[in-house]
Amino acid sequence: MKRYAVLVPVLVLLMSCATTSQSGEEPAPASHTITIKVVNAFAPQNIMSLTADRFKEVLERKGGGRFIVQILDVERTEEKANELCSSGAAHLQFTGGYPLQVFAPEYSFFNAPYVMKDFAHFTRVWNGPLGEAARKMVAEKGNMLWIGNVYRGFRQTTANKPIYSVDEVQGLRLRLPGVQTWVTVWKAMGADPVTVPLSGLYDSLKTGKAEASEGDIPQIHSYKLYEVQKYLIITNHLVQTGGVLVNKPFYESLSEADRKAVWDAAVEAIEWATNKVMSEEGMLLMDLQKKGMQVIIPDAASFREKGKTAVEELFRTLWSVTTWEEVLSQ
Repeated sequence: MKRYAVLVPVLVLLMSCATTSQSGEEPAPASHTITIKVVNAFAPQNIMSLTADRFKEVLERKGGGRFIVQILDVERTEEKANELCSSGAAHLQFTGGYPLQVFAPEYSFFNAPYVMKDFAHFTRVWNGPLGEAARKMVAEKGNMLWIGNVYRGFRQTTANKPIYSVDEVQGLRLRLPGVQTWVTVWKAMGADPVTVPLSGLYDSLKTGKAEASEGDIPQIHSYKLYEVQKYLIITNHLVQTGGVLVNKPFYESLSEADRKAVWDAAVEAIEWATNKVMSEEGMLLMDLQKKGMQVIIPDAASFREKGKTAVEELFRTLWSVTTWEEVLSQ
């Protein structure tokens, strides 16, 4: 039976980000300042951009005059942000799951469809042995320390036609980022993926290069997809997070007190952003409806069932460090 929803309640997950800090006193004012270059991969009003802004505000306010935070005006792609932070051209990046895809692909299931049940589940696994191994690999191969994760919400689907079951995804030109595992799963569900960088998301939908997209509610809202998409389909296919990482050589070059100041400011910004999304996700959804998007509750189980074979195959091949059953059991 076809179902519409006038208002979709959003589950608020009562889970704060894990924090990590080092012992040491607050940094004392000194005769010179430390300039910290920050890069983020998202549009100005996206939650990850706001997290970067919050980090700047907190560190400069609490840093005893020791820090100047510069948010670089560069190409807003995860690829570029990752390149700059890994190389040391930027000191921190506020991004998505791209560093896992590049430097720890065996653990990229943290950022894949139908693996994590919710953010609380993600956090349990991330704080356990699998997350520890993933962070270690990123540090060794990518030259970065993973400070923490911002909850960005479940990823949903947008389209210019109503979609009630996975059968109606057949042949759908779906905009996806260049994440091969996502492409694999959506192809298994019948879509015809069109890989476009996030910076080209809006235009790909406006021009018709893609006829549908998928993304978290803050992304759909901040990129104004309500101007180019009519329907919002609640598929809940991926628990989206955003990573905050610091260049390892830069971080280790700081004094103990300065390291603590930088790390603690990032953790505070992460917790602020996570709480913001959890408290405002429902309001953003309501605003998307007010702006004309029609919300549909589909047969979400049909999507998961159709993509199951592809997910299982990825665990047998790319993600062979663990199993789907082991991840789901945590």
